[in-house]
Amino acid sequence: MARGARVALACAVLAVGLNAAAARANPYVAAEGVYAKAPALGIRIGTLAAGANDAITDVAGVRVGQITHIEGEGRLRPGAGPVRTGVTAIIPRDDLWHRKVPAAIWALNGNGEMTGAHWVNEAGMLEVPILLTDTLSVGRVDDGVVTWMIRRYPEIGIDDDVPLPVVAECDDQFLDDIQGRHAVAADAVAALDAAAAIPPEQGAVGAGTGMMAFQFKAGIGTASRVISTANGGYTVGVLVNANMGRRPQLLVDGVSVGRALTDLMPKRPTPDGSIIIVLATDAPLDHAELLALARRAALGLARTGATSMPGSGDLVIAFSTANVVPHYPQAATYPMTVLSRYHIDPVFTAAEDATEEAILNALLAAQTMTGRDGNTAYALPHERLRALLAEHR
Repeated sequence: MARGARVALACAVLAVGLNAAAARANPYVAAEGVYAKAPALGIRIGTLAAGANDAITDVAGVRVGQITHIEGEGRLRPGAGPVRTGVTAIIPRDDLWHRKVPAAIWALNGNGEMTGAHWVNEAGMLEVPILLTDTLSVGRVDDGVVTWMIRRYPEIGIDDDVPLPVVAECDDQFLDDIQGRHAVAADAVAALDAAAAIPPEQGAVGAGTGMMAFQFKAGIGTASRVISTANGGYTVGVLVNANMGRRPQLLVDGVSVGRALTDLMPKRPTPDGSIIIVLATDAPLDHAELLALARRAALGLARTGATSMPGSGDLVIAFSTANVVPHYPQAATYPMTVLSRYHIDPVFTAAEDATEEAILNALLAAQTMTGRDGNTAYALPHERLRALLAEHR
């Protein structure tokens, strides 16, 4: 190794050590495990600071709950197992039904499902939680959301309006008995009941249990960015279910990592995959601005090297907690504060950076998993990643 490369590697190791020491003070930012974060490994995405826990829950009021199913091994028995799936629930605020949030949904590529999308974009707001799961379990999870909503609001469908659940999916068939539809209505209820303001676990948890990205094990990832006080001091948080990309595409902080890591490949072909991106912010954005924000998340996705393949469902939902849209028919009019489009650039930057890091965090947190028929998704090797990044620094 050349002297310059040795010096760069030594500097990278020192930076990792300092970051790891800092991470010990915060159990939700770690170099290993379910709270693995890029900064704890010395990887700095963008120029903005992360939020307190580098998670979507850094946006005040946002809660996340997850239910994970890892059961059985060996040959696929359609309808019985092995099971590698789950549910992830995101609740933007308490009493979302009566205090709705402005929201928007955008499809980078539409070979996927996010139920309720037409109404969110028609009304410009969100009045139900956001649920993530596997492709064939969408209907069952949708049913669970309805059950949970009726329990909280018993007048639904009697003297009140009816909700249209927002449930998004990715295909986990490489590892999971997806025909079995093992994420059920009760799991949706349990995930919603368990939702908390603490940072969510990442990797092979919840809806991300059976997911892969760039042909490594991936799944749930989260990150956040805080904008300077001079630009409003707003927070943007992102949560992804990452299940997309081919190995040669993978870029980490601009370095072509995927081309160098040619081993640890699945032994069988994998589906094109998809990604669901959830953006939360306390910046006062209306529907049109949130739609623009959702589009910017695609730039963060592109920085990881991923392309939006014809077989993928790359769907983005963005919401803002800064305003309240009242429940029909409570008010004929209501006030809203809206950030000027001429001051929105830092919010866009925050969304791009947090999306890129959230995808990387999903890879860093995930551990090697073997599912149906012995299919194995290998974890992204941290030490080799560090060495590759050091060589390019």
